[in-house]
Amino acid sequence: MIILGYVLAILVGVSLGLIGSGGSILTVPILVYVMGVDPVLATAYSLFIVGVAALFGGVQSAFQGRVDFKTVLIFGIPSVISVFATRAFIVPLIPQHVFTLFGFELTKSILLMLLFAIVMIAASISMIKKEKNAIANQSIEMKYNYPLILVEGLVVGILTGLVGAGGGFLIIPALVLLAKMPMKMAVGTSLFIIAVKSLIGFTGDLNGDEIIDWKLLIIFSIASVIGIFIGILLAKKIPSVKLKKAFGWFVLIMGIYIILKEVFL
Repeated sequence: MIILGYVLAILVGVSLGLIGSGGSILTVPILVYVMGVDPVLATAYSLFIVGVAALFGGVQSAFQGRVDFKTVLIFGIPSVISVFATRAFIVPLIPQHVFTLFGFELTKSILLMLLFAIVMIAASISMIKKEKNAIANQSIEMKYNYPLILVEGLVVGILTGLVGAGGGFLIIPALVLLAKMPMKMAVGTSLFIIAVKSLIGFTGDLNGDEIIDWKLLIIFSIASVIGIFIGILLAKKIPSVKLKKAFGWFVLIMGIYIILKEVFL
């Protein structure tokens, strides 16, 4: 199962390289259900793994001129602040036992997995539906809606902190719609934002009581980095729209499965 987990880790990188999102949506279920990592710890591991993979992809995109560093700062600063605060202060405050209702005990681990499943379903819907507002024209002048970008950055940061999701499925539409950014530029910029806020968010867990399995983290991250370069190469040959839709259906099924497993199984 451990070997299978590392093989699946390559898919995490492939997803990031192809569509700029979906890495953490795969990472947490792989860590929890395949590699047996505690859900709370898995959300922390996900931040490190996705952050490292996204950093390599972001650097690659930067060399290709597909990263807008002004947007990285505008969107990234509030995201970094909120994700660090969430991991360092909010997550530790969630009690191990949340409540019991009709014999069902909602624990901290189950709560985080249910939140993650909801995020997966929301992500899948954004992937499946047609992107009517996607901007293909690379020469269009970018315009910044600063208040909305700042608010979006804060929200994505809190989400990242709670469930370990990089938030690419939220960041990319925000950049396209709020900054009038071309799609390819939005994907590259998103990778850089994901990398910065995920890695800084992970540092919020280093002061906790959990023992970090660095061997697992490093091997999983290396596999994901290999995957992201594969994804970048495949992105040149495979229509990203069709792939994104197929991936969206897969994520939807996984999200529903997690809810059923955590609540009823």
